[in-house]
Amino acid sequence: MLQITRNLAIPETEIDLQAIRAQGSGGQNVNKVSSAIHLRFDIRASSLPEIYKERLLALSDQRINSDGVVVIKAQQFRTQEKNKENALARLAQLIQSVTVEQKKRKATRPTLGSKKRRMDKKTKRGQIKSLRGKVDPG
Repeated sequence: MLQITRNLAIPETEIDLQAIRAQGSGGQNVNKVSSAIHLRFDIRASSLPEIYKERLLALSDQRINSDGVVVIKAQQFRTQEKNKENALARLAQLIQSVTVEQKKRKATRPTLGSKKRRMDKKTKRGQIKSLRGKVDPG
């Protein structure tokens, strides 16, 4: 089970992990060892609550493809186990980001004092700029 929050967990059967060869330089061993992890998580087929599925699918995240599948490639570390932990942590962080409820913004008006200070600043700035004019030779 991948624990997302206190109340939310995903069974590991819903997460597809594959070991692949890492890209980039790494010496003679890099072409023989599959240390990178390719994680796939189907949002629509998961056991997540519907509200979280909708929020995940609405995200404009490069890791979520048009089929609603989260694809994470972890190759930061040299060992497969650390890359697996990293991929699962990144998936958990992605899902956790949609579980947080955004507060509704309450519209407020600027105070009278702040309006006055703003106008005073603008007046002062205008006076400074007016002094930059050409010097009268006469």
